[in-house]
Amino acid sequence: MSPPALELRPVAGRRMLKQFVQLPWAIYRDDPAWVPPLLLERRMALSPKEPAFEHLQWQAWIAWEGRRPLGRISAQVDALHLRQHEDATGFFGLLEGFDRPDLFAALAAAAEAWLRQRGMARILGPMNLHINQELGLLREGYETPPAFLMGHARPYYHEHLRALGYQPCQELLAYEMATTYDEPKAVRRLRLRLADRLRLRSLDRSRKAEELETLRAIFNDGWSGNWGFAPFSKAEFDALGNLLLLAVPADFVLIAELDGEPAGFLALIPNLNEAIRDLNGRLLPFGWAKLLWRLKVRLPSTGRVPLMGVRKHLHDTLLGPGIAMSLIHQAGAHARRRGVRSAELSWILKDNAGMRSIIERLGGSVRKRYLMYDKQLED
Repeated sequence: MSPPALELRPVAGRRMLKQFVQLPWAIYRDDPAWVPPLLLERRMALSPKEPAFEHLQWQAWIAWEGRRPLGRISAQVDALHLRQHEDATGFFGLLEGFDRPDLFAALAAAAEAWLRQRGMARILGPMNLHINQELGLLREGYETPPAFLMGHARPYYHEHLRALGYQPCQELLAYEMATTYDEPKAVRRLRLRLADRLRLRSLDRSRKAEELETLRAIFNDGWSGNWGFAPFSKAEFDALGNLLLLAVPADFVLIAELDGEPAGFLALIPNLNEAIRDLNGRLLPFGWAKLLWRLKVRLPSTGRVPLMGVRKHLHDTLLGPGIAMSLIHQAGAHARRRGVRSAELSWILKDNAGMRSIIERLGGSVRKRYLMYDKQLED
């Protein structure tokens, strides 16, 4: 008797969304490095109430063989990206699947057809779901757990995408850096030269709305020339900020003021993946208590810097690196006092020579590599 035919079904309704969210458990059941995400957080991220869907159109699919789900994918059109770049590029993301060429071909074909119907001439990914969220397909570092809101994958994903005509178009790096390091003399001199002009302060939670808008303005300005940039909307940044601040000590978010004006910032978050790794994605019945204890009584020993920015007009001056180094130095001191031994700085573009040089001069090294893929969509 022949096996059931492969069938792709568009995700619609709460039941199918739940199946879509839970599918990775089957893919990674024997992978000790995979960290099950919190099911509640994943459902919230894909809820119609998520602010990203104010500028995103999207569709998701599950591939079935009979009653068995084998893989999944999403396709997205981002109005903010198109307004910024005018390049007729759509995205794919949330890709997971078993090691079968026909499966990956069917998933990619569904995403490509959906994007082509909406006038897109190029597909780029993976993006879960846009440039300011989880990016890239893991290429190096499979043996270690990912940091919070960073991806994991099976090595064969690359083989299947390349067989379908997808080509690497960008490399993203995740650096690991100890919070205790020997500061180079030249770096220390540069920091001290700025001492009279630069003030580093913690985020003021009593003025949270105003402070988050300051961070958003710096980020959107500082990153505006970067590959793939699309601005954070106010609603998105507020939602992200409110979520992260639930788990972030006040002195882990630093604002740099140059001559009294906000010029840069850094946000360090405890690595929640270290805290949730044994919860299997569930907060009930006892997951809540474990997570709260791990975040409030003793922080995880690792962290991640997901957000950092310096005003664009300072990038090509000594002030830009000086501000970045000062922020990293101060954040490291605060993290050490709370038992955080190392932090991941991610993601960093491979061709961002300036930022890479700063991190490497302070002892950071590449922990993981991720690839972005693209493909032209033929009529």
